[in-house]
Amino acid sequence: MTKIALITGASRGLGRNTALSIARGGGDVIITYQSRREDADSVVAEIEAMGRRALAFQLDMSDVAAFAPFAERLRVALRETWGRETFDHLVNNAGHGDFALIGETTEEQFDRLVDVHFKGVFFLTQALLPLIADGGRIVNLSTGLTRITAPGWSAYAAVKGAIEVLSRYMAKELGSRGIAVNTVAPGAIETDFFGGAVRDTPDFNKLFAEMTALGRVGVPADIGPMIASLLTQDNRWINAQRIEVSGGQGI
Repeated sequence: MTKIALITGASRGLGRNTALSIARGGGDVIITYQSRREDADSVVAEIEAMGRRALAFQLDMSDVAAFAPFAERLRVALRETWGRETFDHLVNNAGHGDFALIGETTEEQFDRLVDVHFKGVFFLTQALLPLIADGGRIVNLSTGLTRITAPGWSAYAAVKGAIEVLSRYMAKELGSRGIAVNTVAPGAIETDFFGGAVRDTPDFNKLFAEMTALGRVGVPADIGPMIASLLTQDNRWINAQRIEVSGGQGI
């Protein structure tokens, strides 16, 4: 039976590459987006061009009240599109960056990071648990900044650290259902994350490249296939792990 993966924030960047990597491997994909409908439709079209099925739904990860209605829409879509009541894999990818020193971080910045990266992941996963098939997989996205420090990223890294702890607890609590849960922690990647800072600022790009053993920053194609591989039977025994995918950043 074809596996179905749900990836949040997959209209661009790492989420988009992950969705396409899963489709190339023979999976079907459901993606969410916050505001970029045209980009989401483009991802769906690319997946369908591979002969796979795909759907896109709008979802704001900071709006916990929207999760129950989203789960119901998803339940209907699964039944109508696949004739199924469940999907197999959840990739909690959606997020944003916010740069500020500890002494300058506002409560609004802090709350937004918590709401999207931690509270949203916790309660969306909770809402979707009845729809995730036994034996499925959950992948939560973290960051290399939980291992190394860079001034200005304290709040962002702290909520990602919370995700790493949450992932281990998910693995423990969901193990009886055969659901494996892992964290993937990318290093610096050339995307439009934080306004495309790593991609579009030469000095910033050079700084992170010099910190990386392989001598460059990453690109989405360095991350998406790795996440897709975690969802395959080949990696069925990897569970409760933090897996950094950074080219050897900061070693």
